[in-house]
Amino acid sequence: MTAETLYGADDLTHLEGLEAVRKRPGMYIGSTDSRGINHLFTEVVDNSTDEGIAGFATRVVVTLHADGSVQVDDDGRGIPTGVHAKSGLSGVELVLTRLHAGGKFGGSGYKTSGGLHGVGASAVNALSHRFDVVVKQQGKVHQMSFAHGVPGVFDAPGPKAKFTQQSGLQLTGKMKRGESSGTSIRYWYDARYFENNAALDREAVRAKLRNTAFLVPGVTYVLRDATEGAIAEESFHYPNGLSDMVDFLAPSDEKPVSGTLLVNGEGTYFENAADENGVMRSKVERRAEVEVALRWGTGYERTVECFTNTIRNMHGGTHRRGYDRAVTKAVQDAISKTRGLLKPKEDMPTLEDVLEGMTAVIHVRIPEPQFTSQTKDELSTAGITKVIQAVVERHVKAWTEDRRTKTEAKTVLQKVVDAARVRLTQKQQKDAARRKTALEGAAMPPKLVDCRTTGVARSELFLVEGDSALGSARMARVSEYQALLPLRGKILNVQKANLADTLRNAEIASIVQVLGAGTGRTFDLSAMRYGRVILMADADVDGSHIRTLLITLFAKYMRPVIEDGRLYAAMPPLHKLTTKGRNTETIFTFTQREMETKLAALEKAGKQVVTPVPRFKGLGEMDADELWHTTMNPATRSVRRITLSDVEAAELTLELLMGEKVEPRRNWLVESAARVDQSAIDI
Repeated sequence: MTAETLYGADDLTHLEGLEAVRKRPGMYIGSTDSRGINHLFTEVVDNSTDEGIAGFATRVVVTLHADGSVQVDDDGRGIPTGVHAKSGLSGVELVLTRLHAGGKFGGSGYKTSGGLHGVGASAVNALSHRFDVVVKQQGKVHQMSFAHGVPGVFDAPGPKAKFTQQSGLQLTGKMKRGESSGTSIRYWYDARYFENNAALDREAVRAKLRNTAFLVPGVTYVLRDATEGAIAEESFHYPNGLSDMVDFLAPSDEKPVSGTLLVNGEGTYFENAADENGVMRSKVERRAEVEVALRWGTGYERTVECFTNTIRNMHGGTHRRGYDRAVTKAVQDAISKTRGLLKPKEDMPTLEDVLEGMTAVIHVRIPEPQFTSQTKDELSTAGITKVIQAVVERHVKAWTEDRRTKTEAKTVLQKVVDAARVRLTQKQQKDAARRKTALEGAAMPPKLVDCRTTGVARSELFLVEGDSALGSARMARVSEYQALLPLRGKILNVQKANLADTLRNAEIASIVQVLGAGTGRTFDLSAMRYGRVILMADADVDGSHIRTLLITLFAKYMRPVIEDGRLYAAMPPLHKLTTKGRNTETIFTFTQREMETKLAALEKAGKQVVTPVPRFKGLGEMDADELWHTTMNPATRSVRRITLSDVEAAELTLELLMGEKVEPRRNWLVESAARVDQSAIDI
């Protein structure tokens, strides 16, 4: 008989101060991977940005030090250094060691700001080996240090110096004549709170500073990168604000259909909010500032970035909903009033058509915004929807009716109507294809070797390089669930071609037809005829190029296949090692180095190997058993899932490597040459 486990008051845990942050860091910074490390930087730099928005800072300098620390300096007012009456702590110690403490909870410190939860800087402090702050204010220089959120003194530079716990802000000197006030923060994050290999993403830091410079035209942001020895400095300052940002975000290969339309306005809304005493009040009036820049281009892709008080809202939110409603209604009203655009009985364009080819930036400034999480990826303040809808609709309507812009507006309206017609035509074609599936007798490409199963989940489509490989694959496959589509040579590079040229390419047309889910904006993942698509090309340079071209095709016109984790690249071997003797052993290797290492290991073990070691020049040189074992058998094969974790970075890389512009690609190849392991080159 076992003793009963008792559960009482002593089993309850109360986490004091910053313990909660250290215990559950993901709750406060969103995640514990590289994104969480970047969020630490975001929290600190956003505080400096708030000083700029309030009109007190004009320069923010970010330094990435070689020892992994991050430093943010601004020329704002500086964190208050006086003693807080209620807590008895200095303002600096209060905001850096107490959750939900700061100047952004309704006092006179800030009209609007990005840091509303009051956990940002204190969370960074809690998760850092060392956190130093220097405040220059009213002619004096104050300094304070922390170790994992605990105030104290280090006896030397760096996070490994001896630390003595000690409370209180230290007065360390006087400001020089003409020296600006401001705050300097330097922190060394503790890698133990994060996943292995998690690190600060320098490109994300650069993008954050660049985006914020667009949103706060009065502030110059400087990035100093000292991580590789010599200090590389880059400045971001955009006096034209959102107009400059639209020019930057718009695809470089498309021409504008309209000029950049700038929308500025204000509005009020009401919400329930607590007063200075913490008592909830109903129908508290709020004033919102709306700033939007948008333009249409000749392309098909849309880019709509959303920000609240300079904080990027990756998933949009209530301001995006208001914007979508506004542009849709304004454009629909203008189309209905313009004679000759729509034919009788034609459907009115939808939001999808209005956004085609649009590049837009939405920025709202509101007091005490509500977000769905501490990472602020999505705005949830309900009242802002109607405010932005009214402001944007009014401006777009005026733009379509103003005699100075009416011709430009009509060109945009015609583009929207054409987009609607293309969308409806593609939908009709897709519906027709759905009704007449391959199982019902639809004509598929004659070279398709289809599978017998009717279930999508288990089925696989292999896109095979060449007819010779098809012969071995046909004999190796399991015909119940493995289908084969041979490709002749290299397909068109779709990064350099438009949609019409892409669909005229015979090999691409076959792929689209066999998958049965359409392309581009009308691609319907649920209609795809196979559960997985596997790219099966030779293990040589040409095979790698073919895989790259196919991945580019899927990334540009069938991206949901990648996003859903259903696109794979097969990894066929390059060599076949066979031992001599009674009990022969066969080993497949995938690189020259792996083959040489394995060969040496076998010979050291006293085994003789058949020489010369066969090298597969292509998939067609393998017999059916070899191809099945190494490349097609789900139990023994090696495949790589193609992923798209960072859409923006992936698009930039595809444009660099596969786009029309040769000069950036040549420069990248020259700059990256030193990173190549020459001994691993397959010559």
